[in-house]
Amino acid sequence: MDFDQPPPRELKVIDSASLFRLEERARHLGLSRRLDPAWVRANAAPDGAHYLWPALWHSLSHRPDVPRQLRCELLVTLRAGGHVTSLLDVLPDDFTPLPKVTSREEGMQVGQLSGHAAPVREWLLREDEGSDIP
Repeated sequence: MDFDQPPPRELKVIDSASLFRLEERARHLGLSRRLDPAWVRANAAPDGAHYLWPALWHSLSHRPDVPRQLRCELLVTLRAGGHVTSLLDVLPDDFTPLPKVTSREEGMQVGQLSGHAAPVREWLLREDEGSDIP
């Protein structure tokens, strides 16, 4: 991928196993934006569709050994129902082969879902507050 160009304008759809692999890879490389893989295993819908779309190119200036990444917005389908949003840094070689969303309708639906989904941090705070209820 040409890093002088804007990030790809592709919406990708991934299954839970792929999401877990991408989160593990981001953790292993020490990338800035990622979720805890244990959280993903516990909360992502096992048969759910999750979505990635690149927002910008990102690099770790203090770690020149780590390749430049795509900072992607992420929509996670939860096992308990609903969706949350997060960010995930993905290497271009891992992003390119992921399946694209080709249906305009599905793309529109993902846009609507992401507009109403809470960020993971907010969702976690609500979950913590709910656990204090007797």
